[in-house]
Amino acid sequence: MATMLKAENLENRGAVGHGFFTREGGASLAPYRGLNCGYGSGDDPEAVSENRRRALHMLGLGGTALVTAYQVHSADAVVVTEPWTPDAAPKADAMVTDRPGIALGILTADCAPVLFADAGAGVVGAAHAGWRGAQAGVLEACVAAMQDMGATLGAISAAVGPCIGQASYEVGPEFHGEFLSDDSGNETFFVPSVRDDHYLFDLPGYVQSRLAGLGLASVEGLDADTLADEGRFFSYRRATLAGKTEYGRLLSAITIKE
Repeated sequence: MATMLKAENLENRGAVGHGFFTREGGASLAPYRGLNCGYGSGDDPEAVSENRRRALHMLGLGGTALVTAYQVHSADAVVVTEPWTPDAAPKADAMVTDRPGIALGILTADCAPVLFADAGAGVVGAAHAGWRGAQAGVLEACVAAMQDMGATLGAISAAVGPCIGQASYEVGPEFHGEFLSDDSGNETFFVPSVRDDHYLFDLPGYVQSRLAGLGLASVEGLDADTLADEGRFFSYRRATLAGKTEYGRLLSAITIKE
């Protein structure tokens, strides 16, 4: 059976339903073993479709309600008014909707999935926040798009799902230098690694900090490291370190219940 994690600040929020799904309980076989929800992997498309169906069932939705974007690490947000097919997905890294029955889905394998809701206004959002997209402003773009749909800044709750943790995320001097050039205050998200001139980067901390600066009602982070917990999560970096090119994608989704 598929399993999912919940954020307290999004749970029991009126008609909003959400879940950060683990890899457990899926139909895919190795090397995508489990609940791989990414058609962009080399997995059997029928297995991916079945995995998506299982996830949506846990959200109380039918198999055609899920929309996912063609994620490109951008700061682009799109408005969703009706479901699209995977081959018609727009290039974007955030989505918002006020239409009941549509599930906004983010696919990740170390990047941070972020789910947003203003339950009172009936507006939800979802963003794919790798370091590049977060630095470019995808979180701010998602919140702005929600406001355009009637959400109130001080009524939006945001939750950051499972992603690569600081202890697992070693980066080089160029990465460190780029972040400090962007904002010297970003030094707080780095600690020295065991290798000279290398650092450990706190992606979830960085994402939560940017969200906290927006004046939202609440920001919550789930303490789950995708690289460190192979039993529950897929990880791009884990696969890369092992010399593998194939890996599954985790699904995080939010919906307004009909």
